[in-house]
Amino acid sequence: MSDTPRSSGALFLLGASHHTAPLELRERLALTAEKMSIFCGQAARIAGLRELAVLNTCNRVEFYGVAENRESIERLEEEFCALQGFTVSQFAAIRQQAAGREALVHLLEVSCGLNSQMLGETEILGQVKDAYASAQSRQSVGPVLNRVFQKTFQYAKYVRTQTSINEGQISVANVAVDLAQKIFGNLTRTRILLLGAGEIGEKTAKAFQSRGAGALTVTSRRLERAMELATTLDATALPFSHFSGRLSEFDIVVGSTASPEFVVTLADTNAAMKKRPAEPLFFIDLALPRDVDAAVADLPNVFLYNLDDLAGIAEANRAARKAEITKCRAIAAEKADALWRQVEPQVNTLSGDATANKLHPRQEPA
Repeated sequence: MSDTPRSSGALFLLGASHHTAPLELRERLALTAEKMSIFCGQAARIAGLRELAVLNTCNRVEFYGVAENRESIERLEEEFCALQGFTVSQFAAIRQQAAGREALVHLLEVSCGLNSQMLGETEILGQVKDAYASAQSRQSVGPVLNRVFQKTFQYAKYVRTQTSINEGQISVANVAVDLAQKIFGNLTRTRILLLGAGEIGEKTAKAFQSRGAGALTVTSRRLERAMELATTLDATALPFSHFSGRLSEFDIVVGSTASPEFVVTLADTNAAMKKRPAEPLFFIDLALPRDVDAAVADLPNVFLYNLDDLAGIAEANRAARKAEITKCRAIAAEKADALWRQVEPQVNTLSGDATANKLHPRQEPA
């Protein structure tokens, strides 16, 4: 994906994902809520950048935008790199970029789950919708991206209904539970600790419960949120400050917090294993940045799997549905052609609009 804007105006994609960046780099790429606010403020001041939406997930950071010229896109890249501590040359080594129709194909394939680590997963469409909603709230989208995203949602639904891409889909949660069953066998008596009370952790907890797991404990920096989720799951809540000292009591630990640093350290894990040397301890790290220090995997009887590990295990699912992938890509390409014919005239008029030289609040109809 190397198509770069050559005309005066451009609909563009710029970013990086699990296809080009390993987990340790994606941790550095991911925008925290604070940095997202800073970055969007910087982007709003870039001359020639007309529209912008940011898709920021555990597997990708992607910018979809409309610019008057190549220089505006380069400035956006420079601002992002400076904020995240990358040089432009470092980012270029993992960068994905496309323009025009190819950018639309990419967005459609992402929204359909074709571009996901877990082929056909449905969560990504919700994440794309959230990215668009956030851009709307910042008033950073206009006539081009409004149409692009609205049509993308329609087309993604069409792909899912016209193909079997979702059938037998393997989610992160299901892969994790399958692994746990291989280690522990029957999960009825396993003790599970959920670090973080967000959506990903909740889905994983429910996947465990669907396989018979009963003893579930939830901890979060926000105790009230941990108590809410514990009530929903018929589980127990634990103050976040207490979990490290009680790590030895659990068999499976699921990490899904938003912490910028490790919440499970090598020292805490080593101390826990001294209390349970003959019993395995299984960490499922679904967080980005990671919750669990990778060094714990070197301890005897400790098993650690992160997002990339789980995606590798699920790769066989992709091979089994090669025909469906081909069918989905054909539909995405056809829909991208139709959408590009609709928005290309708007994009190509940018160079003639001397008043629209920067990203600014818009009041376009949805």
